[in-house]
Amino acid sequence: MSAAGAAFSAIDHAHMARALRLAERGLYTTQPNPRVGCVIAHGAEIVGEGWHERAGEAHAEVFALRDAGARAREATAYVTLEPCGLHGRTPPCADALIAAGVARVVIAAEDAFQREGGAIERMRAAGIIVESGLMREASRELNRGFFSRVERGRPWVRIKLAMSLDGRTALANGESKWITGEAAREDVQRWRARSSAILTGSGTVLADDPRLTLRLNSAHAAPLRVVLDRGLRTPRSAHVLDGSVPTLIFHAAGAKSAHDDFGQVELAAIDIHDGRLDLLQVLQELGRRGVNELQVEAGPTLCGALLQSGFVDELLLYTAPVVLGDKARPLLGAPDLAQMAQAKRLHAVDRREIGGDTRILYRE
Repeated sequence: MSAAGAAFSAIDHAHMARALRLAERGLYTTQPNPRVGCVIAHGAEIVGEGWHERAGEAHAEVFALRDAGARAREATAYVTLEPCGLHGRTPPCADALIAAGVARVVIAAEDAFQREGGAIERMRAAGIIVESGLMREASRELNRGFFSRVERGRPWVRIKLAMSLDGRTALANGESKWITGEAAREDVQRWRARSSAILTGSGTVLADDPRLTLRLNSAHAAPLRVVLDRGLRTPRSAHVLDGSVPTLIFHAAGAKSAHDDFGQVELAAIDIHDGRLDLLQVLQELGRRGVNELQVEAGPTLCGALLQSGFVDELLLYTAPVVLGDKARPLLGAPDLAQMAQAKRLHAVDRREIGGDTRILYRE
């Protein structure tokens, strides 16, 4: 039964909301897998709960069933994502729910990745009532990168930018440390931690020599560093070649570097499109590599190209209460418009104060 035919109760909503809060505990650790939570209940009483903690380990349903034990029989299982029916690194969760004897399974969001798994059909064939669609959008929001990769074949793209009140990102001489305060910079680290990869361009590498590493005191897996470097200009001394975290450099076929030592960094050739590396091909390749959320930390040229190409899903903008002047560097590189009707309109989905700065998350 789908959302169109299901009448979900207040108890159903409460248990699914709890399952979503559990799923969020895997925000930084499950990639490339989705964040999933599960609650097992008899009426209002929760008898078991769990969440997917990290890729390669047990899924949320297995943890919840272990917690419930024999009380899982004839219970309702609330799962934030369609249970897996395919045998991957772990056995199918649909089979575990059947074996445990649950009477009903309520699913928040369907999973196109499981289309061939037949999980829902198997559970229904075993006599389990299966309903879906309860708090679907909340589940999809939590896993927007996973759904982007599975359904569109590319990551969810987030551009992170910091600017002054007059829309500048650096002084005319390139100095940009630091526009925002320490609290905002710490906040950026949390956004990095939830990302599968961080993307920048060779211009930023040459100008700023960023590390693009995760500086949180935690066991979070380091995001993949990705550099778009058409002509392999990245110098051997660059921090992105230090081997501290996995790094991938996309370049044009036939590009020759001034040095031959890229250490443990992987090099991959990409086609040229409109005079630059093919951005769609880059994103599709990252999708094939399991990248769900891609955080872009680059200069105005690359950020502007991604935006103009329609590949940006959200813009994470930090604004500091400073003024840098007319000759300072602009936020985004974009062509001049002839009419206001041509302007790209964004809307704020989240706005908050971070220390002395303002952070706004924009989407189209």
